[in-house]
Parts: sequence; structure tokens; C-alpha cells
Amino acid sequence: MYKIVRKRVLNPTMTWLTIEAPLVARKAKPGQFIIFRIDEYGERIPLTMAGHDEKAGTVDIIFAAVGKSTMLLNQMEEGDCLLDVVGPLGRPTEMEGLKSVCVVGGGTGNALAYPLATGMQKAGVKVDMISGYKSEKEVILVDEFKAGVERLFVTTDDGSYGEKGFTTNKLEQLIADGNKYDEIVVVGPPIMMKFVCEIAKKNGIKSVASLATYMVDGTGMCGGCRATIGGEDKFVCVDGPEFDGALIDWDELINRSKMFAEQEAEDRAHVCRLTGGVRYND
Repeated sequence: MYKIVRKRVLNPTMTWLTIEAPLVARKAKPGQFIIFRIDEYGERIPLTMAGHDEKAGTVDIIFAAVGKSTMLLNQMEEGDCLLDVVGPLGRPTEMEGLKSVCVVGGGTGNALAYPLATGMQKAGVKVDMISGYKSEKEVILVDEFKAGVERLFVTTDDGSYGEKGFTTNKLEQLIADGNKYDEIVVVGPPIMMKFVCEIAKKNGIKSVASLATYMVDGTGMCGGCRATIGGEDKFVCVDGPEFDGALIDWDELINRSKMFAEQEAEDRAHVCRLTGGVRYND
């Protein structure tokens, strides 16, 4: 069992949990993820680690309560335990040779961008962070980003917080202003990541996209997380989650991300606080 030792509500739908998982914490690196299961009736859910503390034996996750399992997870409190936490999984973020990067996060993708951006900064890479949201009510981790990166730029679609506009607008402005980046890293909705990678390519800058695809076992066995990279099949769980943005078949990825939209909407229509298999088979 894996105890929740800290719970922090970031906004109405996003939560930060610190979980006891000493064996995972011992090996964890930025960019890697875990797969958790709430109980014996639960599905396997992958989440990027927002951080880890090897001495305390804990890992951090930041998640949005948007599906049945994450809604159930959001109802758990400090002292409650998860049945399974498996990891660390995936390949760590590659930082060798990098001096200056721009990390772009969109919406809930900012939770995944946080460990990437701060992990690079800790490793000696100068990081500019563009953090984009629809409106002020969705904004998270401002103080944490400010403390963990070189510069933070927050944008909102409606201008209710930070600068009005999209992350792509700010990225183009920073490049036009003469900022030199060795790499642009992007995490967020697939359509946003596609446009960010196109901007990078247009300006001769390497792009890296951290993908979040449907995943079951996390070891490359099921094939559910398959993506086409440079014309070849790759598995996000073992070959990623980070890939060269210029090589990703974005149209295929976007179409696959919509495959279970209707079923997911039905699943989150009602979530009961009672334990037991009935909540997964109602």
C-alpha cells in the first residue's frame, strides 16, 4: 500500500499529492512517470511525476480530475492509501549539451511541464517557461515556476491573468526578440503541441514533445500507446514519453486522442465515494 502523506488543492480540478513510494523515489528522474491503481477494481492510470524525494521516499503527482479514476483519486485524503504504484517508467528527459531551452505548457499540461522545466533548471540549463491557460481560474504553480526557472511568462486566452493570447503567440514573440534556444519542449493538448513544433521547425529550432497517450501496462506489451514517429511505430511508455516534435504524425495522434471521448464522458457522469467494484461496473 502507498500512503498519501500530503494533499494540496491547486484549483477546483487540479490537485498535488505526495505519496510514499521509496523504491520509485530512489530511481526517479525528470520526465519519467508512474502507473497507479486506486484499489483492486481500479484501472491503471499513468501520471508524470512532478518531483520526488529520495530521502523521504516520496513521489509527487499533479493531476486534473477529469476522468473516473482521477475523480476518485481526488476524493482521497492524507492518510489514505493507493493499492499500486509502479515506476519509474519511461525514458528520462535528455539534457546533455543544452544551455538554453523554452518549455511551453498548455492547460493541464503545465502539471507535466513543471518537473521538466524545474528539472532542467536544476541541471544547469537556462529555462524560459511559457505557461498558458484559458482563464485565470485554471492558473496553477505560478510561485513554483517563478522559483524554479529563469523566466516565467503566463498567458490566458481571455486576458484575465498574465498576457492575453496563446502560448504560440508568446513563443513567436520571444524568438522574434532574439532569444536563442537550443530546444523547445512542449506539453499540453495535441493541437497546441503540433503548432508549437511547427513554429520551432520554421525557426530552425529542435522541438521535443512529451506525449500523453492511452496506456495500459506501461511496458510496451499492449500497444495502446502506439504513435507514429518518423514513419515508424513507437511506444510512448518505453520509447518516450518525449519525442522529436518534427517527426511526430500529429494528425494521427490527434485522431487517436479522441477515440474514447464519448465513453470517458459517460464514465465521469457519476462517481460514488463508496468503495467496491460496483463503481467500475455500474
